[in-house]
Amino acid sequence: MNPQVQSAVSWLSSKNGQFSALAAPIMVMLVLSMLVLPLSPWMLDTFFTLNIAVAITVMMVASYMKRALDFTAFPTVLLLTTLLRLALNVASTRVVLMEGHEGPGAAGAVIEAFGTFLVGGNFAVGLIVFLILVVINFVVITKGAERIAEVGARFTLDAMPGKQMAIDADLNAGLIDEKEAKRRRTEVGEEADFFGNMDGASKFVRGDAIAGILILIINIVGGFAIGMLQHDLSLAAAADSYITLAVGDALVAQVPGLLISVAAAMVVSRVGKEEDLGEQIVQQMFDSPKVLGVAAGVLFLLGIVPGMPHFVFLLFAAIIGAFAFWISREKAQPSPAELERQQAASAAAAAPANDGEATWDDLQPVDLLGLELGYRLIPLVDKTRQGDLLTRIKGVRKKFAQEVGFLPPPVHVRDNLELRPSAYRIALRGVVVGEGEVFPGQHLAINPGHIRTPLLGTPTTDPAFGLPAHWIDEAQKENAQMAGYTVVDSETVLATHLSHLMQVHASKLLSRTETQELVDHVAKLAPKLIEEVVPKMVPIGVFQRVLQLLLEEQVNIRDIRTIIESMAEHAGATQDPAELAKRVRMALAPAIVQQIYGPAKELEVIAIEPGLERLITQAFTGGPMAALDPGVAELLTKTAAEVANKQEEAGIPACLLVPDAIRSAMARLLRRAAPRLQVLSHSEIPETHLIRIGPILGEAA
Repeated sequence: MNPQVQSAVSWLSSKNGQFSALAAPIMVMLVLSMLVLPLSPWMLDTFFTLNIAVAITVMMVASYMKRALDFTAFPTVLLLTTLLRLALNVASTRVVLMEGHEGPGAAGAVIEAFGTFLVGGNFAVGLIVFLILVVINFVVITKGAERIAEVGARFTLDAMPGKQMAIDADLNAGLIDEKEAKRRRTEVGEEADFFGNMDGASKFVRGDAIAGILILIINIVGGFAIGMLQHDLSLAAAADSYITLAVGDALVAQVPGLLISVAAAMVVSRVGKEEDLGEQIVQQMFDSPKVLGVAAGVLFLLGIVPGMPHFVFLLFAAIIGAFAFWISREKAQPSPAELERQQAASAAAAAPANDGEATWDDLQPVDLLGLELGYRLIPLVDKTRQGDLLTRIKGVRKKFAQEVGFLPPPVHVRDNLELRPSAYRIALRGVVVGEGEVFPGQHLAINPGHIRTPLLGTPTTDPAFGLPAHWIDEAQKENAQMAGYTVVDSETVLATHLSHLMQVHASKLLSRTETQELVDHVAKLAPKLIEEVVPKMVPIGVFQRVLQLLLEEQVNIRDIRTIIESMAEHAGATQDPAELAKRVRMALAPAIVQQIYGPAKELEVIAIEPGLERLITQAFTGGPMAALDPGVAELLTKTAAEVANKQEEAGIPACLLVPDAIRSAMARLLRRAAPRLQVLSHSEIPETHLIRIGPILGEAA
């Protein structure tokens, strides 16, 4: 593009942004000027026409938007348009009272047209039409929109915690990334702000309708007084001039007010996010040929009743019946996806049968990670039926790799007719590690633990974390979200369970294949480091075992360079994987602490009573024959689990601080009883952090 043209386009874009920023202040100043300065009739015509054009534009925007948040500026637009109408009423009232004795055309052509032509010059008819418009606007549309906005604002605010937890659930399941989660959280906040603003902004429309009635009365009374007392007009002449002008002024303001009220009602009553209002109405009202056929039949019966206008009823019966017949024929034709599925089924039926001879292909290796589905869950992985479970599993693997530090093996999905129709099973190396049941088309409403609102559904528990939950229908989704439940669909339930089990069994997912792939990946980023350490200084088997020991204690291995460098530093002294893992943990100490506590610099930890700590240390370091007394071990694990649960309920990370010599032994002892309890040694606390002793194990004993 020519540089001069580019500079011109840039200048226009910058000017357009400046003009847009000045639009609202200019309109406010314009409204204020109309309140205090007299306007000529032609200026009144201009601004009344502008008012009608703005109202039509606002209603068209409300008609074509696909969701309420597409028009977040509507509360402000509602305020500005209301101010514009009121300012025009004040300006027109000034002109009507000052110049009304000159006749119906004294206040401009627009008011004259609304006062004479639209109501046939009969001011009584005009009054009745105005009152009907006010009743429609104030009693029907505005009252209903105000109630919808009020309920929508309350329910939206009540549903915010549930929606935020649903976003967190999708993020933890790997279905969305951090950027998408941030966008959704912002959208939830904007939705709450919008409906809250609409709850208050709907009062503008109500007040505008009341102001229209009062202004009409003031114009009529004031017009009679001024016309008869100041201009010596007769009662009939004053009525003909001033009432006609007052009615025209009221109608020319009430019509755009009615349009804005309709737009407000359309905005707050909007449901759905995929189509605009016209598409939604057409698809939902005229999609069923059965409904249209019944309607055509009723019209036909009414058309043959004696005394009815036969032609009109029979004409519409024929039109709607033909439309129903056309829709039924369109629905009878199979879609391209159904044709493809039928062709595939025919090809499979025509394929030659196997002769039954056993081959090596019949020996299938055990899947490292498998997912088995009941037959009712097969549509979840069928893309032709909008099943997106496979896409979600890909997201789970991607998120696992980003958080843990290695790419897990693929998930082999297959059907299993031995399972219940809606059941699924997750297997690791052929061993079942998790199972559950989901119901396609329904949603799982998970109770975070503090909600007492009952739900109409099937009680169950969340398969991933064991929280109380209910399976509910689509109709109950909004009610559950408003009550604070975390509501997720069947695919999310299954994907979250899979993600949780992959995190728990991360060490078992790191096979020799994944370890070699990790080494090859690091070799692309730091070839010299890998060349010097693995496998020259550290055999691949030892390297794999060190990583598995870290993963068993929920330490991610994303910082693989630090891990390899630490192993290289100590590989000359020992090849014991446990000792190397201990050294690596010290090198990763800042990252481990941050993983547990986040950015906090003061760490509240759980400690062991000194006497009990000496007993445990003596038992674990007293030689190969030394062991901890079974009674002491049982009491210790039970107490540790109770304290860890109390810490988590209080929102504090559960972390036990012990001497270096017994850290690994204590971690193994408490892993089964308190899987979320982290065990740190004194050497793993960075010098930049402070320690605050919290609960003490064994103190009560």
